[in-house]
Amino acid sequence: MYAIVEMAGQQFKVAKDQKVYVHRLQTQEGKKVIFDQVLLLDDGKNITIGAPAINGAAVEAKVVKHLKGDKVIVFKKKRRKGYQKKNGHRQALTEILVESIIASGAKKEVVAKVEKPKAAPLKEEKPKVASKPEAATKPAVKKTAPAKKAPVKAAKADDLKKIEGIGPKAAEALANAGLESFAKLAKAKPEKIKEILTEASSRMAHLEPTTWPEQAQLAADGKWDDLKKLQDKLNGGK
Repeated sequence: MYAIVEMAGQQFKVAKDQKVYVHRLQTQEGKKVIFDQVLLLDDGKNITIGAPAINGAAVEAKVVKHLKGDKVIVFKKKRRKGYQKKNGHRQALTEILVESIIASGAKKEVVAKVEKPKAAPLKEEKPKVASKPEAATKPAVKKTAPAKKAPVKAAKADDLKKIEGIGPKAAEALANAGLESFAKLAKAKPEKIKEILTEASSRMAHLEPTTWPEQAQLAADGKWDDLKKLQDKLNGGK
């Protein structure tokens, strides 16, 4: 019996007790993970095709370990322009072991048990709408809202792409995490920056933000010449 299932944005043909390498997962080593986007099932007699996924089917697997793939060299050059750039990339991967393939299953029952308790508290909260009369006394508080407009002017986002190694996607992920300025990025630890990038997209897990706080501090202080000298020594932010 085998199945074609979507894992971490990729499609794999898997069978029981098979080891598969997928893009880095957030699940800890030794824990189980369930993939419910099963696109095709073959039990040896019948073939079932989903539209797009098969309802109730799932693949249960165990996270064996996290690792990095082989290094890939990316070299760019423009003729007669004096431009060339060389970068190395190692994809962050997770090794998983397929433990079982469920053709139709108890997944629906589990979902039902999870959803029912969530619906009950909502019904209990509805009677609390009686606190609406208090809303009538809140317009006076809203009149003081102009004082809140002042921080908006100071909340200008810096162009984080001036930091060597930060592209548009990485800059967007950092801004969404609250690191939209050079000053804030300078105070962040490389480990925290790495965690933000990995959670935003597995495609950014290869980025190495070791020198980003140092570059951001120079940018925040307006020391652009010193920043340029530092970036000339770097290779993709490393």
